[in-house]
Amino acid sequence: MKKHLNLLREFSVPLLAGVVVALIWANLAPEGYRQFNHAPLLGPLSFHFLTNELFMVLFFGMAAAEITQSCLPGGDLHPLRKAVNPLLATLGGVAGPVIVYLSLNAAVGAPSLHAGWGIPTATDIALAWLAAGLVFGRRHPAVSFLLLLAIADDAIGLAIIAVFYPDPLHPLAPQWLGLTLCGMLAAFLLRRGRAASYWPYLVIGGGLSWAGLFKAHVHPALALVFIVPFLPHPPREHKHLFEEDPRDLSSLASFEHEWKVVVDFGLFMFGLANAGVEFAAIGVATWLVLASLAIGKTGGIFGMGLLGRRLGYPLPAQVGKKELLLVGMIGGLGLTVALFVAGEAFTEPLIQGAAKMGALFSAGCGVLAFVAGRLLQVRRRS
Repeated sequence: MKKHLNLLREFSVPLLAGVVVALIWANLAPEGYRQFNHAPLLGPLSFHFLTNELFMVLFFGMAAAEITQSCLPGGDLHPLRKAVNPLLATLGGVAGPVIVYLSLNAAVGAPSLHAGWGIPTATDIALAWLAAGLVFGRRHPAVSFLLLLAIADDAIGLAIIAVFYPDPLHPLAPQWLGLTLCGMLAAFLLRRGRAASYWPYLVIGGGLSWAGLFKAHVHPALALVFIVPFLPHPPREHKHLFEEDPRDLSSLASFEHEWKVVVDFGLFMFGLANAGVEFAAIGVATWLVLASLAIGKTGGIFGMGLLGRRLGYPLPAQVGKKELLLVGMIGGLGLTVALFVAGEAFTEPLIQGAAKMGALFSAGCGVLAFVAGRLLQVRRRS
């Protein structure tokens, strides 16, 4: 039984199942899907809110735990100079799609499509994590590289949404970010006080961080990203990504071990809540978004990654040009984040639907990366 559960987790079957169910449901019974997703479920909270604003806190927290461990001595991103390269690649992965979108729109688009430049800027971290596991295997250093890139990429994407696509009913309120800083301070003091359990860090530090982001109208799913690095951990890492070290009994390792299964299977909810896109008419906006994600992300990440290496900021071990190219291709998975921005960028239903179709088609970037990985004979580390 345990072997079968591990296989389901290894190939992210829950996430894929959620995506498939959402797509079928949204196209066969769109009104029923919207009602399920957005109607009050737990008190005033909808399924969509519970998934995206609460459950995904754990997912991003798990990703932050993996990155924290990878940055320790002995980890795949140590010394910290190795973390500079994925951050440079992040900038390329944001600027590249914007340049491609605006250039193509100037050539074949229309002024009415100009506002869509922000749609392809962020990577869907959940789907990218799935694709990276299939292409590289869960323990390949390229996955650490991609996770750091994707989290930084999403942070920039969320900032772009807040600044350039503000909700007139909920404008950005940066003063509330002081609560997030208080959460970080609380986590720091807990660490100094040698609090051994991870629960005070999550409840006090994470609670303050979540409240600050929520009140500031910034996506609160990132709340634990600012708290998890403060969890007590050993001074040196003795394993690679997603491996378990039975000697490590630290708070960080306990958090990862006890919540990993919940997160892996809970991704079914993420797919169900976010992938329900009605197949709409395909238009120019479809190809602008798709090309920006597929070409702009790949080229931007690959180019800036190579530039960073040339400037003296190395790539992780076992990550060369082939692996970097595949990371760039996987970065083109902009599905759910791109869907959200498309809804903010365009109000005209036909244009919005066409742009969302481009975001939906970006799922093909993961398939292309998988095929390219086999053709390039990239070694997997499972």
